[in-house]
Amino acid sequence: MTLTRTITTAGASKAKIRRQDRRPMTPRRFLSRYVVGILAIIASIVVFIVPFAFIVLTAAKNPAEASLFEFSLPAQGWYLWENVVTVLETRDWMLVRAFINSTVLTVASVAIMVVFAAMVGYILQRRKSRWNHVINVFVLAGLIVPPAVVPTIWVLQGIGLFKTMPGMILIEATFGLSFCILLFRAFISTIPRELDEAAVIDGAGPLRLFFTVVMPLLKPVAITVIVVQSVAVFNDFTGPLYFLPGDANATVQLTLYNFQSQSLSQWNLLFMNILLITIPPLVMYVFFNRQIVAGMTSGAVKG
Repeated sequence: MTLTRTITTAGASKAKIRRQDRRPMTPRRFLSRYVVGILAIIASIVVFIVPFAFIVLTAAKNPAEASLFEFSLPAQGWYLWENVVTVLETRDWMLVRAFINSTVLTVASVAIMVVFAAMVGYILQRRKSRWNHVINVFVLAGLIVPPAVVPTIWVLQGIGLFKTMPGMILIEATFGLSFCILLFRAFISTIPRELDEAAVIDGAGPLRLFFTVVMPLLKPVAITVIVVQSVAVFNDFTGPLYFLPGDANATVQLTLYNFQSQSLSQWNLLFMNILLITIPPLVMYVFFNRQIVAGMTSGAVKG
């Protein structure tokens, strides 16, 4: 009797939903279903696509047209390829060296963030002690307290890492570690403790337990950390400016100084430089976007 009543109720609910779908399209329903979405798309175009289109058009003009800052097609011809070659050849291929430096800096610092943040997040989540509160305070302080530039330079000079790539890698990893720890700790809380206990019973030690059992399960949040922090490190301007001066150690953001001075501003080359250093993070985000969504979906049902 109860099963019959349940089936009848479910059938009535489905019929009610079908009747609701056949309701006439009132102005309020049309507004909520279509107009709001269209407005959101238009706002996205204005905020993101229009500035990017302005950069592309300005980078394809000659110096005279680019200095007018008009949102229009090049009237005197497209100088896109000529500007690309000029930017790459400026100061003995400085932009190419900067791309290499930024790539090394990004890969190394993000790798350190992922490994150490995962370890710290795992320990904070799994092992409760009286020191957890103190450690959490330091983690939050890393997000709130601004970096001290002068004392950091003194420390780097004292240990011989100032103006060196290893020192800059440690700085970038330190600045992003707090944010990564919070993400990993929140995700680890969704992993059942029974997996740890089963691995220990099978004879796994602490390192084997973490790297062979826990770390593979952290793939969704690891992808998120890699994408977010890679874009942040690659686009960092103030860090290399303070802690990694010199043309030999220049990163892509510092190459913007090549075409900006007090007496002369080559706007077409400056915008071309901006376009070239914007493409890699944009391509990486587009490439990993689907994986981030898929990873977050699988992590939502974990445990």
